[in-house]
Amino acid sequence: MNISKQSILDKTHYGVNIYAHILRLYYPDEIVMKLVGRDCGLCRNPFNSNKSTLHIWIEKTDTSNALSAEFARHEDSANAIPAGDAFDFAELHYKQTGDELLQTLNKKMFLHIGEKRDFYAHNRRAIICPKSHIIKEQTPPTPPLGGLGVVFSFFLAPISNTKPHKAVSLLDAYNYIVGDFAKERTAKLRAMLVGTDGRPSDSAKKFKANNFDYCTFSGTFGSRSDKTLIQHSGLLCVDFDHLKDVSTLFQRLLNDEYFDTQLLFRSPSGDGLKWIIPIDTSAATHADFFRAVANYIQRTYGVAVDKSGRDISRACFLPHDPQAYIHKSYLK
Repeated sequence: MNISKQSILDKTHYGVNIYAHILRLYYPDEIVMKLVGRDCGLCRNPFNSNKSTLHIWIEKTDTSNALSAEFARHEDSANAIPAGDAFDFAELHYKQTGDELLQTLNKKMFLHIGEKRDFYAHNRRAIICPKSHIIKEQTPPTPPLGGLGVVFSFFLAPISNTKPHKAVSLLDAYNYIVGDFAKERTAKLRAMLVGTDGRPSDSAKKFKANNFDYCTFSGTFGSRSDKTLIQHSGLLCVDFDHLKDVSTLFQRLLNDEYFDTQLLFRSPSGDGLKWIIPIDTSAATHADFFRAVANYIQRTYGVAVDKSGRDISRACFLPHDPQAYIHKSYLK
């Protein structure tokens, strides 16, 4: 694939992630934008004295055609910068244009457009399971009309409650995470003191276990136990804890050229990530897939994953994260 504006838009959620990438460079410790539907609202503008005057939204190239291509645009309410698209905004930061700018975005955002797919040369193009299964490139589950897609079990707090409340979809989980359902409890957890090793204190762990709703992304269950699996969802939740640079890994996972991210959000503590990807359990077992993906992540990104992901009934707490990402197919 050649590097073009369209190929970059295809890998950056219509260009929204270009804005997010640049804004995070200026405001690394802040929530830089919140996408609600097709609108990000007003964001801080580094080219207008950091004032909240930057409006970013997604629109269609042809408003009269519901199937026309979409792309992200911006305008400044104080007219501090010219209105334009994500590439115009990137020009302001990188001071580049044309192919030079496209090459820079491809490199800085780890898009890997135009790279040869050669696992043996780069240790990243195929995954070999312990039982010699070769896991081929995965395609995301296709949601039916209404955006329901695959479903999995949702549980109400506390963690000791092992009876599912209902079955939910990825879109349901996304709306829960970006909404205000867990906003107060997430803020309270992150405000709690940490231990001397920099990790959550026992009181913080207890608070999370008692107050956060959770789900089992890999399937629906009669109760939270591998033995009571009703149906596998075709999804795998990969958990990253205590990261040094959450934003960089977030972007790299989002643009991973092997796995198509279905859902990606920050952990309740704020220093980890939850990465939901599709797997094909007809090709290998859930456990084999987990071991293969963990090996791939270690080789590709040099990061270890939480080993609890090998359990099909693994519980995943749902926090508040207005910057969570969901695959665009679920929003149509």
